[in-house]
Amino acid sequence: MFKTTRTIISIGLSALALIAGAATANSQSLARLSAVSTPAPVGGEARPLAAWAEFCRRVPAECSVNPAEPATVTLTARVWQQIVSVNRQVNSSIRAVTDEEHWAVADRWDIPTDGAGDCEDFQLLKRKLLTEQGLPRRAMRMTVVVDEKGEGHAVLIIRTHRGDLVLDNKTDTVMPWFDTGYIFVKRESEDRLGWVSLGGAVSPTVTANR
Repeated sequence: MFKTTRTIISIGLSALALIAGAATANSQSLARLSAVSTPAPVGGEARPLAAWAEFCRRVPAECSVNPAEPATVTLTARVWQQIVSVNRQVNSSIRAVTDEEHWAVADRWDIPTDGAGDCEDFQLLKRKLLTEQGLPRRAMRMTVVVDEKGEGHAVLIIRTHRGDLVLDNKTDTVMPWFDTGYIFVKRESEDRLGWVSLGGAVSPTVTANR
């Protein structure tokens, strides 16, 4: 069943405190990003994933949209370091397993409190940690893409004043959306509870991808 996040969050934050600093900043330089890039183009309304809707029923606070929050993040050196550190820490601390292996179901979204999960679970934990560090949840949107294998995959888009950045469990490198090589299908709306199209073709089902 769904467990409290207290243990993994406290462990994660402690680890982040140890790795935040010059080593992290030097490994991924904010200066290497383009000065300004266009965000991923947004179309009309898109159909939510069934597993996302079920997750939101169980944990509504993780899906809520507060229109009073900023829709984008100002990408300062401090915020950049937080983003890079959280991406790396979660990627290294969570064991990748499919939902079939983990829960014996095709698709389930969860905060990975037991230390294991698939792609969307990694990204949900990253968003939770970054929200607790002060970043607006509204600017961090769960996103469905088609990956390099032609499979459905979930990443986290952080909308910034320098464009949309992607956090991914497949890489510790935080990069602009257009550098990922993915086809962007849809993401959570920043205006309401629901999803918007990103111009991709028919969305594949996000299931067994780790």
